[in-house]
This record gives sequence, structure tokens and C-alpha cells, in this order.
Amino acid sequence: MRIATWNVNSVRTRAERIAAFLERQDVDVLAMQETKTPDAKFPYATFEAAGYEVAHVGTSQWNGVAIASRVGLDDVRDSFEGQPAFAKEGDPEKEARAVGAVCGGVEVWSLYVPNGREIGDPHYDYKLQFLWSLADQVRPGELQCYMGDFNVAPRDEDVWDIAWFEGKTHVTEPERAAFQMLLEAGLTEIEHDEPYTFWDYKSMRFQKNEGMRIDFQLATAPLRDKVQRAFVDVEERKGKGASDHAPLVADYDTRGLAYDEVR
Repeated sequence: MRIATWNVNSVRTRAERIAAFLERQDVDVLAMQETKTPDAKFPYATFEAAGYEVAHVGTSQWNGVAIASRVGLDDVRDSFEGQPAFAKEGDPEKEARAVGAVCGGVEVWSLYVPNGREIGDPHYDYKLQFLWSLADQVRPGELQCYMGDFNVAPRDEDVWDIAWFEGKTHVTEPERAAFQMLLEAGLTEIEHDEPYTFWDYKSMRFQKNEGMRIDFQLATAPLRDKVQRAFVDVEERKGKGASDHAPLVADYDTRGLAYDEVR
């Protein structure tokens, strides 16, 4: 099974490009983040025409997550248990940051972890709470893949210049510790050779290869042991109309594995 994750940075803007990527890379399951559209305006028809079912969680022009699958889409969930809510003022609301489903016998999650904005901002605490709560969902003995834009660079080498990030989010000790909790809960990062998955539009970051590694596929042991290869499709960051993230693609040999058997 070929599983990919991609922060598409507006699914309506890039629907045809995403469909072309699915065909070109022969993807079975795609987790998308920052779809930036309410459910009613999601371009379902484009994906259905390509042979994919879609589960989408979106409420506005912000955030939004989706799973597109051509190998089944069962047990869809629009949030995870204990997922925190947030509001800058007024009553907190659960944002469109997580969607889960069983696809081809594998429980997959598309996640858009809060950015954090600035150290000391309420959004920073919200980010930590989101990651802490997510760690509680991991079931190490089951076939699970948590993937998406985690907005954390776990190591200094995961950013182009650690000195540039002094006093900024994504690289702080609490964020990295929260990410580490996911690994200690039973997840393993699916590794690849590319140093980065994100390059900001500003300051010619992509052209200078000044990027960050903040997109991940994190798998439990039964799935991790079946990974065959993984790569970042850097070509998708090139050209007119590209997202500022590149897709992360991984191949798993899921033959002989059954979600219900290991559950």
C-alpha cells in the first residue's frame, strides 16, 4: 500500500494538481492538511473521478484535514479522543485538525498540529496540549499511521539554520519533548533521505534550499516493520502554483496483515 501525506495549502486551489500527483505516484491513500475550505465546498468530484473516496473535516478557510483513499474508507472520525479546543477569546472550539479512518486495513490519521505562533502565546500551549493528547491515542500493537504537518523540527539539523530559529517556535525543548512523547508512546518515524519537507514562500527559501523537516509519517511497530521505502516528492514543490510543502510518500507491504487481527 502506498500512503502519502501532504500539506496542500488550499485543496480548492490545487485540486487538479493533487489529482495529477495521485495518478503520477500511484498513491492508495493520501492524507491532506490545510485544505482551507468548509466541507460543503471541498472538491469531492475531482477525487471521485480519480477513483478515491474522501473524508474531510473543515469548517472555514482555515485549517482543514482530509483523507482520500481508493482502498476503502471505514470508521471515519472527525477528531481524536481528548483533542483539545482553542479560541483566542470566547468559548474554545474544536478545530478542524484531525481526521481518522481505516483504509485497506490500516488506521490512518491526517493531522495538522497547531503552529504555536510565538513562545508564550496561548496557541503555543494549545500546540503542546494537542501533542500530549495525541500521544494518548497510540495503540502500539495495532496497525496505525499518524501523519501530517506536525509543526515541530525534532532535531537541529531539521532546519536550515538553527541560529535563525533562536527564540522562535518549532524547535523549542517543550515542543521537541512533546514530539518525543509520540515516539515513546509506540510510534516510529518513517525515515527518508531528504532533509526537508517544507520551504517557506518568503525569501526564496526553496531556491536556496532553506527548509524545515516538519511533515512526518509515524507508524506503530506492526506497520513500521512492513515499510519498504519512503521519499519526499520534491518535484511537487517546484513550478507555478506549488504548495510550500512537498508530499512524503511511503510504501508498506500490508499483505497478510489485518487490522482486526492485531486490534
